[in-house]
Amino acid sequence: MENEKFLQDSKKSIDSLIENNDKISEMINVLQEVRNNKRNVFVIGNGGSSSTASHFVCDLLKTSMNDKQPRFRAQCFTDNTPVMTAWSNDVSYDDIFSEQLKNFVEQGDILIAISCSGNSPNILKAVDQAKKNGIKTIGLTGQSGKLSNITDLAIKVPSDNILLIEGVHSVLLHYITERLRG
Repeated sequence: MENEKFLQDSKKSIDSLIENNDKISEMINVLQEVRNNKRNVFVIGNGGSSSTASHFVCDLLKTSMNDKQPRFRAQCFTDNTPVMTAWSNDVSYDDIFSEQLKNFVEQGDILIAISCSGNSPNILKAVDQAKKNGIKTIGLTGQSGKLSNITDLAIKVPSDNILLIEGVHSVLLHYITERLRG
């Protein structure tokens, strides 16, 4: 049954995250450091990953709150459609994230880039811009693509199935939010 295979593959992918919990713990530590230093978290993604990026920012700003720690300063660059379409129309779709990053980035900030394929030109260009600005980069991706090779920290879902990767990214980010909430 094809549907059962999808669920079995999803379970295997989540199990692989558990087996590689050191990278997840490192991401949580980076986020805690950014939170404690009141620095910015920028999150980007295309298509379904843009929804995942937006949802994660919502979770950082609201769901992760607790009385013992400062609130996160986070934004998703896909949430301002007029800015995205202006850059896309006037310059290039490849620049929609890197140009926004130039407006805000400061030392101590981080960029979280989500790309199931790991090859989205606008994502790769934003990571390059972040590195030029000396900020830490985290990539969430599938098992292949360039993103995992250019970010400081990469968490890969061992699959090429976009739907499966998106689902596992959501589970992963909800787990991270739960850990951040304390």
